[in-house]
Amino acid sequence: MTQHVRDIMTSQLVTVQPQASVTAVAQKMRDENIGAVLVIEDDELRGLVSDRDLVVRALAQGGDLEHTSVASACSGEVVTVSPDEDLDHAVELMREHSIRRLPVVEEGHPIGIIALGDLAIERDEKSALGDISAAKPNQ
Repeated sequence: MTQHVRDIMTSQLVTVQPQASVTAVAQKMRDENIGAVLVIEDDELRGLVSDRDLVVRALAQGGDLEHTSVASACSGEVVTVSPDEDLDHAVELMREHSIRRLPVVEEGHPIGIIALGDLAIERDEKSALGDISAAKPNQ
């Protein structure tokens, strides 16, 4: 049976506005125990920022992170997928673009996200990545 993106996506989205500070976004990631947030403006996806983006694009640049907006650190060219697409297509997109997270968008609005860990749990829960992804988070 064909699986669709909708079947495994996470629908509990954590979002921020583009003008949010890098510090505030990092704190939100810590508090929510997540590695990426969607950057939303007027209910439309403007970007995605990961913990790695914050380090490479903001922290490594120096400066006052409290006054640096997340817009300067986020990935603006975001690859997306619709909820009704085959899961195999989502995997292809992630491979092709070397991405670990794929926002799910319907009619221009973000409704979910698929992470590499979600795929690992779904496809091979006994794999190292699947096992780690299914484990309780470190505190």
